[in-house]
Amino acid sequence: MTVDTCVVLRSAGVSVVLDVTGGRLPAIVHWGADLGALTPDDVGTLIRAGVRPVASNLVDEPARLAVVPEHWTGWVGRPGLSGSRGGRDWSPRFTTSSLRVNDSPAGGRLVEAGAGSVEVVARDDAAQLELTLRIELTRSGLVRSRASVTNLGADPYQLDDLVLAYPVPQVASEILDLAGRWTKERVPQRHAFTVGTHLRENRKGKSGPDSAYVLHAGTAGFGFADGEIWGVHTGWSGNHTHYAERLYTGDQMLGGGELLLPGEVILGQDESYTSPWLYGSYGVGLDAVAHRFHRFLRARRNHPSVDRPVTINVWEAVYFDHRLDKLLALAEAAASVGVERFVLDDGWFGARRDDHAGLGDWTVAADVWPNGLHPLVNRVNELGMQFGLWFEPEMINPDSDVARAHPDWVMATGDRWPLEARFQQVINLGIPECYAYIRDAMMAILDEYNIAYIKWDHNRDLIDAGTAPTGRPGVHEQTIAYYRLVDELKAAHPGLEIESCAAGGGRVDLEAMLHCDRIWVSDCIDPLERQQMNRWTQQLLPPELLGSHIASGASHTTGRSHTLNFRAASAVFGHLGIEWDLTRANADELVELGAWVGFYKENRSLLLSGDLIRIDDPDETISAQAVVAPDRSRAIYSFAEVGRSIVTLRGRLRFSGLDPNRRYRVTPVLLEHAPVVKPPVWWGVEPDGSSEFDHLAAGTAPGLRPTEEFGVELTGAALATVGLTHAPTHPETAILYLAEAVD
Repeated sequence: MTVDTCVVLRSAGVSVVLDVTGGRLPAIVHWGADLGALTPDDVGTLIRAGVRPVASNLVDEPARLAVVPEHWTGWVGRPGLSGSRGGRDWSPRFTTSSLRVNDSPAGGRLVEAGAGSVEVVARDDAAQLELTLRIELTRSGLVRSRASVTNLGADPYQLDDLVLAYPVPQVASEILDLAGRWTKERVPQRHAFTVGTHLRENRKGKSGPDSAYVLHAGTAGFGFADGEIWGVHTGWSGNHTHYAERLYTGDQMLGGGELLLPGEVILGQDESYTSPWLYGSYGVGLDAVAHRFHRFLRARRNHPSVDRPVTINVWEAVYFDHRLDKLLALAEAAASVGVERFVLDDGWFGARRDDHAGLGDWTVAADVWPNGLHPLVNRVNELGMQFGLWFEPEMINPDSDVARAHPDWVMATGDRWPLEARFQQVINLGIPECYAYIRDAMMAILDEYNIAYIKWDHNRDLIDAGTAPTGRPGVHEQTIAYYRLVDELKAAHPGLEIESCAAGGGRVDLEAMLHCDRIWVSDCIDPLERQQMNRWTQQLLPPELLGSHIASGASHTTGRSHTLNFRAASAVFGHLGIEWDLTRANADELVELGAWVGFYKENRSLLLSGDLIRIDDPDETISAQAVVAPDRSRAIYSFAEVGRSIVTLRGRLRFSGLDPNRRYRVTPVLLEHAPVVKPPVWWGVEPDGSSEFDHLAAGTAPGLRPTEEFGVELTGAALATVGLTHAPTHPETAILYLAEAVD
């Protein structure tokens, strides 16, 4: 049976119109703003109106871009499926034989499905290949698709590439994606959408700190609130691609998929390969694009609660110096300021006294912990805190018992081991015996101790990542094994949370987040750097999934020093934690830190469930954002000075995202100190008697006291359109404001 149908998916202000007529693979006629109800004739007109005339020097039939682009149609851009059977069957011609909408058989001229799914099965009998393509529109208006290819022939089929593509209109004239490096993740880069292919490949065996992350195409000058934008994200934690392509014909598209190494996937008869999900988000403004991702994740059954425990991780406090007395003192100090989770980092196992040895030997080091971890775990629990533990399950030190016993478990190509990185190699989870060893070792630790949380690290890239005994590439199987291991551990220990950490923010993607519970944004906790990194990491993930910690006074990765105000104000817009040796903090610092922890606890239901608003400001030395309650009843704003402006006073700041028809009282958040040179009149505060110049050495103004006229009351429209005068501050400080509806 030949399918001859069109399907319309609609949800959350988005329409996706699919042409599945003539037995051809589905093509997207429209992906973007909601078109409203359409008749069969309307859809037919949309299809016909999009057929281009045959121009000179083109094939005699208009080329058609399917979601899996096909070379045989005259499409001269990147094909969706690349592979061959010993040089044959490399350009398949698929015919769609079945259509299911919302998992039920469908037919007729037009099917309207709302938020739902479309699945087609297509075959090429000559090439002996079958293709299954699934396209979904989520309730948040996020479109996602993936494809499976099955070898129906007796001869092996080597799959080289399977990518999917979404067309974008020519009004999308600019491209924005992300780049970065270790301790400088998620750096935006923008340029014109020109003829050719903008290809972002990742060959690190993990998402990588330099991943494209979300690849956007939008109208000229688009920002956080303005401009039509189409964005795609490849949900895969191994090697992957994103690409934007514009042909000389004027056709342009965004796409992506897994990057397969040579010979990595060879399908025997009746064997299949399934691509990662390619996600697409449309919206007016980058915030609207981000909100679709956030709402998709928040709709998950297992999405973390907003009551995320305040965490302390001890890495920058003790490094490998695991002395029980020091750690117990740190736990006592953490509990005293309101910390709710204590995480022991690297160094608790095997011969791991530094980073040269021990990885892979997942047993508690008897020389450091003669009574096991019980004294620490028990005391942490007595103090009312959860206990968390660091693992790096996919890595192995050559100087380890497991490497000496099983050198064939190291991922390698040919007769050589890869170059070392951080004195370590990769252990091959694609080998069943190796996988079972790692799983059982981790299970034994989880079974013995009351562990609520795993910090799961992945510190080196996968180079020459072959698998014994053939040496064939093993990154694909390693990635699948990672997902399976996470799922097995969590199934055996309900309630266990797992953080995706890979030398900081090196494994951040939607597929990892469908298995894990948060990410570590970066090994750099310098608040100035985190202002940028958190801001752009939130383009894909909501704040509650971002590990966001208050650093020590001097950053361990940049050497900069910052006030506690700036460190804390930057950290509360995420899953709050601390990365600081609190046993060295003075009494005043502990009091101020406790106030920030209290503020976070009081407001985390808003901070971790509201809508993210990032404010475009013409002065690039200010970073402004907010989290606004879904019902627009409350909001918390942050205006951070990330540089020194050329003007003395910045003028009025706009408070975006509120209900324009409601009235709000806006007040500054005054904790222990306010980082201002002189507060504006509208704040309604007065000094407590100290000199207005006393603060200059410390960079804060202590003792500001609210008056009866504290703050100001205005409509949401006035706050967003006119705004309020900004308080002059020093560079690298931040001021938070609370907006609360009064009607």
